[in-house]
Amino acid sequence: MTCLDRKTLILIPAYNEEDTIADVLHNIHGECGSNVDVLVINDGSRDHTVERAREAGAIVVSHIYNMGYGVSLQTGYKYAVDHNYEFIIQMDADGQHDVCNIGSIYNELVKDKHHYDIVIGSRFLAEDNKMKVGIAKKVAISFFNAAIKLVTRKKFTDPTSGLQGLSRRAFTAYSLYDNFDTNYPDANIITKMLLNGYKLKEVPAVMHSRENGVSMHSGLLKNISYMFTVTLNIVVVVMRFHLIKKGRKDIVDANSDNG
Repeated sequence: MTCLDRKTLILIPAYNEEDTIADVLHNIHGECGSNVDVLVINDGSRDHTVERAREAGAIVVSHIYNMGYGVSLQTGYKYAVDHNYEFIIQMDADGQHDVCNIGSIYNELVKDKHHYDIVIGSRFLAEDNKMKVGIAKKVAISFFNAAIKLVTRKKFTDPTSGLQGLSRRAFTAYSLYDNFDTNYPDANIITKMLLNGYKLKEVPAVMHSRENGVSMHSGLLKNISYMFTVTLNIVVVVMRFHLIKKGRKDIVDANSDNG
């Protein structure tokens, strides 16, 4: 059994996941014990997601209408800040993220030696990878990997993974209004955090193919739109970083001249 400190929150965004959410929560409690704090952000579901989640012992915070995956995550980050949690482990509600990953992610977060801000679960580092990835998604992931390496010189294998562990430093930054992409928080956010000096690490993660419901990236047009939007956002992240860096340098130079 994985033992988590009571200052750790498991965060699960959910939209119309009545078929899977109870099983996910029961599996979490089986892995971590009944006292673990699990927060489900109900993103305006029109089914019985809320009832299933509460019956399975989760804390539920609801949006009055569907606001999107990124907004749901940020709602969870704000909750964690307000309730003084030290760590977040975020998982999907559809059962794709195996609960066996919780322990390995948590152990990396709490290591005294490293103090990682973000630990990402990678399906491509695991020997027992049970998740099928479509061709379009593979192309997008390969492209994002190359973009991150080009910009930051850091190598990642699964920058679109939603299975992550976050330190308080990281999720506090994410909770601020302009610090998190509430549309597609993927490779662009990883790029931003690396450029700003946060420490990130990937660990092998067991994932499963989705058996119920529909992925938010299903369909060719959605994948094309997703890839274009994230790519554009990476460009914006890099431009903003260098503009801010240049602005700070100009201020330092001006102060030096005045001195």
